Amino acid sequence: METTGAATVQKAELTLSLHRRRRAEAIASAGGIEAALATGSLPRHIDTTVSEAVVLGLLRQGVHTFVGVFGHGSTEVGEVLRIYEEAGLLRMYGVRSEIEASHAASALRWVTGERAAVISSIGPGALQALAASLVPASNGIGLWYLMGDETTEDEGPNMQQIPKPEQELYLRLCGTMGQAYTLHTPLALGAALRRGLNTVDHPHRGGPFYLLLPMNIQPATMADFNLDELPVGAPPRLGKAADDGAYDRSVEAILAAERPVVRIGGGAREAGAELLEFLDLSGGVAVVSPVVSGVVPYEHPRNMLLGGSKGSLSGNYAMEQADVLVAVGTRSVCQSDCSRTAYPNVRQVISVNTDVEAAMHYGRTLALVGDAKPTLAELNRRLRAAGASCGRERSDWLRQCRKRRQAWERHKQERYDHPVLYDPKWGGAVLTQPAAVKAATDWARANGAVTFFDAGDVQANGMQIAEDDRVGRTISDTGATYMGFAVSALLASALSTEGFYGIAITGDGSFTMSPQILIDGAVHGVRGCILLLDNRRMGAISALQTAQHGADYATGDCLAIDYIAWAKSIPGVAAFEANRSPDELLAALDQARAHSTLSLIHVPVYYGPDPLGGLGSFGRWNVGNWVEETQALRHSIGL
Repeated sequence: METTGAATVQKAELTLSLHRRRRAEAIASAGGIEAALATGSLPRHIDTTVSEAVVLGLLRQGVHTFVGVFGHGSTEVGEVLRIYEEAGLLRMYGVRSEIEASHAASALRWVTGERAAVISSIGPGALQALAASLVPASNGIGLWYLMGDETTEDEGPNMQQIPKPEQELYLRLCGTMGQAYTLHTPLALGAALRRGLNTVDHPHRGGPFYLLLPMNIQPATMADFNLDELPVGAPPRLGKAADDGAYDRSVEAILAAERPVVRIGGGAREAGAELLEFLDLSGGVAVVSPVVSGVVPYEHPRNMLLGGSKGSLSGNYAMEQADVLVAVGTRSVCQSDCSRTAYPNVRQVISVNTDVEAAMHYGRTLALVGDAKPTLAELNRRLRAAGASCGRERSDWLRQCRKRRQAWERHKQERYDHPVLYDPKWGGAVLTQPAAVKAATDWARANGAVTFFDAGDVQANGMQIAEDDRVGRTISDTGATYMGFAVSALLASALSTEGFYGIAITGDGSFTMSPQILIDGAVHGVRGCILLLDNRRMGAISALQTAQHGADYATGDCLAIDYIAWAKSIPGVAAFEANRSPDELLAALDQARAHSTLSLIHVPVYYGPDPLGGLGSFGRWNVGNWVEETQALRHSIGL
């Protein structure tokens, strides 16, 4: 009897699955690809498909976690993942939003360093993943994206793809955001994976890498494929900046300065000891970025805390009065440097950065292009050789800054001392955001929890309040300020091999952007709590509109949502209410921690004109009807 075409295809699929399973089992038994190759249980030359080779390539690079949403553009990759997960080589976490997948994978790399890959289909799903990749792109987080794509043949506009008869349209979109590659032929696989490795594991500023997998390429066979073509390793780190005279000129400028300020960004995260010594030797004060909370201890006498449009009184004072700026590992994001108006009196910038463009952000710059840790160590050595000694006071400068720091602490304490205000929308007295955030962040620090801040008021108030001395345990996406990031980031606690307890401090606006975390958190066993500060509006934008135009518009919520009932409708999710006092909130946090999986605490909070209801703004921002004034000031400063 003649075999039908369908039967032939089925037989081929069964054979392919058998070979995949044998390879997966060999790798698992040997303890990894390298061991399997060394013992010969996994041949170096195999007959395989592009989709399997991609998975093998990522496994060889240490990627064992996959998260995303499957669609018709990614079924081939999904079948490979299924077989390799059955062998215990990886975990795939299916979720309900590509945005959530991207945020969870970003948080995983940010908090634990573990690598992950985001899976998406073609078209709208890929667009959602691309939009959310703004977070890793803005914060220097290395992340793989495996995206389905249209076929390499001219078959006309594909379903769910950009409706234009052109090839590689989506590649252009991805290439605008970061590094991208369309695997147009199986023969290019090694080059594609090598480019991805160099991007995702970049030693100083990782980023997203978009590997676009055309639907006709994924199942394409690769006969006698050499597994040694799958790249391993990572690009080497930069050392200290080259000595072209900039070190000595920097030392001269620092010693001649009267009011030096050290601006600390994410690139200085691993240079804590060197920074503390540099502060003492230079006599400078520190102004920190939200992404490096804990690098300089909160109580350090030279720590003037956060600076920028939502900075502190002390941080902004230090920036405005400084005559020399030492910028370490910072890109000078518009809000952190008040849209280039933060340093009106600076006559010299010394910039330590691994990226030339970031190092040369300002005029009048001495650039030290190198890794922050060894470069600062060399600067410290030369400062000591020039006669500087630890404990150098610059007494007047430090005294003035400390005076503002003390004023800032009094400013905050006054709000903590008045934790409850009457809110007409709630029809009664409710907690203020400062009081709620203070209680929650103190609790997180005492209980070893990782804190994620969402966009908006909670982020602005949160980073002004957080007193965390633990590096990398207070996370705020200030580069993209993506609404819903924090709640989706909680999923990282389930993805992590070691696990951690997380608390997502979010507003009602941000939470309703990513409510699917309630389902996915329950499904995947998230250990964490959503702290929902509900002011029934997009509070940050309401305040911005009012400050600029005297009224808010289309930002309020006319409905009172029963978030407790919403959360409890999901099996396994616990929900608590806390609105009367910080002590009630602390008790609810203890209850949430005692729950085995995900929980939500609903906290109605005050919104209104009373200054005790928020921390305030002390810097400029190039937005709305402030643009002209801000730009005019920028040009007058000329930095």
